[in-house]
Amino acid sequence: MPASLHGVSPAPPLLRQKPFALFWCARVSTALAFQMQAVAVGWQGYALTGSPFFLGMVGLAQFLPMFLLSLVVGQVADRCDRRRVAAVCQLVEGLAAGTLAIGSHSGWLRPGSLLAIVFVVGAARAFEGPTMHALVPGLVPASLLPRAVAWSASANQTATILGPALGGVLYAAGPAVVYTMAGGLFLSASLFITGIHMVRTPPVREPVSLESLFAGIAFIRGRPAILGAISLDLFAVLLGGATALLPVYARDILVIGPWGLGLLRSAPAVGALSMSVVLAHYPLQRRVGRIMFGAVATFGLATVVFAVSTSFALSLGTLAILGAADVISVVIRNSLVQLGTPDAMRGRVSAVHSMFIGTSNQLGEFESGVTAAWFGTVPAVLLGGVGTILVTLLWMRLFPELARIESLKH
Repeated sequence: MPASLHGVSPAPPLLRQKPFALFWCARVSTALAFQMQAVAVGWQGYALTGSPFFLGMVGLAQFLPMFLLSLVVGQVADRCDRRRVAAVCQLVEGLAAGTLAIGSHSGWLRPGSLLAIVFVVGAARAFEGPTMHALVPGLVPASLLPRAVAWSASANQTATILGPALGGVLYAAGPAVVYTMAGGLFLSASLFITGIHMVRTPPVREPVSLESLFAGIAFIRGRPAILGAISLDLFAVLLGGATALLPVYARDILVIGPWGLGLLRSAPAVGALSMSVVLAHYPLQRRVGRIMFGAVATFGLATVVFAVSTSFALSLGTLAILGAADVISVVIRNSLVQLGTPDAMRGRVSAVHSMFIGTSNQLGEFESGVTAAWFGTVPAVLLGGVGTILVTLLWMRLFPELARIESLKH
């Protein structure tokens, strides 16, 4: 196994190891499909309803299954073959995308049916996210995990750059085209995951009990630094969830078409990909706790600037800064969680982690949609950015253990 990405060791780098390479390709495919589909769902849903509140409902439809299934997800990820769980989830997502394509092409897709299919996708992603996170430590040695997390983030961000832009361009040919391509990518991801071969110690089949169901929560509660990192990101994403309102900015404020919406959705990933590549080659070595707080504060400040911007170029730039700051937080948080968790617990801890982080994206979209309906789009995004900065300052006092973390070494 490699000791470095810089060629110091004669062993091949991460992406030359077949299991991790297949995982990386699956991450790119499923993220690319999801981002393309998100652009189509957002634009189509807003076109059908003309309501920012409906965009919030799309976020809620994805949040509910993730929240309701979180404890079950952890048990499945720790008791079953994680590769099969992820592959089945991606298959379900592919079938859902196919249903969206058929409904759009035949004309029967309505706001209610759109939300129902999004709910199914949310349920599949509730299982897929924690399972994919829990897979990574089994693919690389512990010493390379921070770099593997960064490469995994780069896969997601690469797709997040290409997916919205591609989805926006293809939407000109109709939403059915976007959904069809997304379905094919979901199925490709399933095949990539199926092709991974790895040796894993069979999990201990402890009886299902309330203690085992809530073990992930208890584990995180007993570690203040991990709890602080997860909850900080939760509130930052919850309050700073401007992504749900990008269709409104694209259509009504910046006055650009679906192609512009695609570029807006890609901009955070441009910054995030650039930063994740830097972190993959030059991992954070010192003062990682303070760096995380600084990154989240920068995220909030970029959200504030984006909220009041009426310039397309400035909006793209602030979204790119927002994405770069976010990926720093993601790499630090994921590394802390995975390095500090035994393999037998990773599914349950990752499930709780995803409940906090993954669902905060969707709940943040719901919150943004509701506040935009109440106060207007710009005030809603502005309040979210200010709230993120205030939460960062508060968390520095509540979780001093997190601020004192110096490195990500196991």
